[in-house]
Amino acid sequence: MAGKDKEKDKEKDFYNPEYYTNRELSWLQFNERCLSEARDHSNPLFERLKFLSITASNLDEFFMVRVASLKDMVNADYKKLDIAGMTAKEQLTAVTKAVHDFADMQYSTYNRALVPQLEQNGLVIVRDHADLTEEEGRYADRYFNEFVYPVLTPMAVDSSRPFPLIRNKTLNIGALVRKKEGEEDLDFAAVQVPDVIPRILELPVSEGKPRKVILLEEIIERNMARLFLNYDIVCCYPFRVGRNADLSIDEDEAEDLLKEIEKQLKKRQWGQAIRLEVDSRMDKRLLKVISQELQVAPEEVYRIDGPLDLTFLMKMYKLEGFDHLKEHGYPAPQPVPELPADCNIFEEIRKGDILMHHPYETFDPVVRFVASAASDPAVLAIKQTLYRVSGNSPIIAALAKAADNGKQVTVLVELKARFDEENNIVWAKMLEKAGCHVIYGLVGLKTHCKITLIVRREEDGIRRYVHLATGNYNDSTARQYTDVGMFTCKEAYGEDATAVFNMLSGYSEPLSWNRLSLAPLWLKDRVLYLIHRETQNARNGEPAHIIAKMNSICHQEVIAALYEASAAGVKIDLIVRGICSLRTGIPGVSENITVRSIVGNFLEHSRIFYFENAGKPEYYCSSADWMPRNLERRVEILFPVENEDLRRRIMHILQTELKDTEKAHILNKDGVYVKVDRRGKTPLNSQKLFGEEAVNAVRSSENENSRVFVPEMKGPEE
Repeated sequence: MAGKDKEKDKEKDFYNPEYYTNRELSWLQFNERCLSEARDHSNPLFERLKFLSITASNLDEFFMVRVASLKDMVNADYKKLDIAGMTAKEQLTAVTKAVHDFADMQYSTYNRALVPQLEQNGLVIVRDHADLTEEEGRYADRYFNEFVYPVLTPMAVDSSRPFPLIRNKTLNIGALVRKKEGEEDLDFAAVQVPDVIPRILELPVSEGKPRKVILLEEIIERNMARLFLNYDIVCCYPFRVGRNADLSIDEDEAEDLLKEIEKQLKKRQWGQAIRLEVDSRMDKRLLKVISQELQVAPEEVYRIDGPLDLTFLMKMYKLEGFDHLKEHGYPAPQPVPELPADCNIFEEIRKGDILMHHPYETFDPVVRFVASAASDPAVLAIKQTLYRVSGNSPIIAALAKAADNGKQVTVLVELKARFDEENNIVWAKMLEKAGCHVIYGLVGLKTHCKITLIVRREEDGIRRYVHLATGNYNDSTARQYTDVGMFTCKEAYGEDATAVFNMLSGYSEPLSWNRLSLAPLWLKDRVLYLIHRETQNARNGEPAHIIAKMNSICHQEVIAALYEASAAGVKIDLIVRGICSLRTGIPGVSENITVRSIVGNFLEHSRIFYFENAGKPEYYCSSADWMPRNLERRVEILFPVENEDLRRRIMHILQTELKDTEKAHILNKDGVYVKVDRRGKTPLNSQKLFGEEAVNAVRSSENENSRVFVPEMKGPEE
């Protein structure tokens, strides 16, 4: 019977484009899920502002990279079809329409839901400077004179002065002006809204009245005549340009990668204009001038009914006095019970592998791991990969100190980490000056894996301590991103970690690996093998189940393997935050697959995988999503979790997220994400539960420790 089933599956074309969703459209669905949090009345009002801000920031990056890439493909007459059978031109058309619809939804949410509710709660956003009272107007004008006017650079355009260069993502005010001498001709003028001045100004109000804020561009518009004294202002409106910001670097030709990236970063500000946002009320004549000068097509113009660039709402979120409209149900990161603040971290790791779940548990032990090694006389070497780090990174400081203390310090700094290139160049130079051996990644590959190796001389010889993680060595984002990390000093992991760094620094690959699977070498093959094994087990009547949690899945070969597994009867539960090119509910193909996406207070970032393996389950964590770039064009690591206690924790994370009823969206057979039907289900917010469990684990640990010192409390029968 099993043989017949296999033959049937072979007949099915699991690569049929109809079985797949375009990755760009799937990403837009993810941003819609973020927007749904801004529209969800059960969320506190200021949290809704935050989510709306996030959708705007997400969209900026989407345009700068993904839409830009599609434009490049269309311009190059690129013919290859995507995973869903779409040409680049078809994708661009579909994406453009979807984004226009999305922008309408964003501003409908802002204007109809959030602004009225803010007013009900005592906060008014002044839409138009003409609405200011006389007193408020005087205050705004004084502010303009003292703080804004000295910073501005008004730019008029005429025969001697060309159209100004408008930088990427800057907010500008464009105007049509006429010379006062009586000439009829209209000229163009512009001024950039400076980002060195806060965009939100709170106006003075009488006691008992609602608080009022006005945006900086409105204050500048109100005073435009002061900037162009010899002209009459015919009209003025804000506009904003999004440009192609995807770096194009020929690494083979670049003699010095660091210098080449520095050069390309400057160009990012002036890439091709691919989106023009304008006030919906903008004069047609003004719009025509700006559109022509920036060379944007009509479909690339977005007429906005409200303030341009909603990322200012993140600043609004930080206004004091509105704490009651914010979420307070998520505890701060808790101590890791296995690693108390006063412990010797190496001693604790020797007792057994330690798993950490961030941000529910603090990232401090990871920082302490490197900092302890920097000052520990027994430590001989520290090796670490850095993809994204915080602005004032304590890990960077510890590495520099370690080099100063005479340790062998090797750091791989990935210069090609998108939008962190500039930051990483600064760190790389600083570490080199401190005496660290800095590697700038491999040609043609991004190094995205998260691994630290510490080599220590101990009484019984050399011991290697390893930290492996799903998230970056960034103490700042570790407070907002959910990730898991593991400490171990098992020899097999230590040998593999050494091999990783030898490969990164010297291009030498070992003959064999113990535990770690690496991309682009054979991680993809490993993933496919694990899926195929479940398929075979199902056909043989053995238990077969896959649970996979990741950020994105769009690798066609991997999805086709999952389809084959589903057709063979494997139960597959996917937890995918972002892009998902896989479709559910296709008869005979994906009926056994569920996909859910959790969009909550924290950004889901961990990659965790479970394979039933006929009753001998295997658990893995990884830095890699199931995407072509991760499996084929990056250095990534998949590592097994072997300790039984840690495995139970991993399974608990997965099972809890599969039961989430508050923040989970389910992908239905129509390709639409819908909120979980809560009827008959116990309410469960997985992120809140993990936070509560972390608090309880600390309490439990403290109680255990305290009992050590009070033996008299034991009963007489003991």
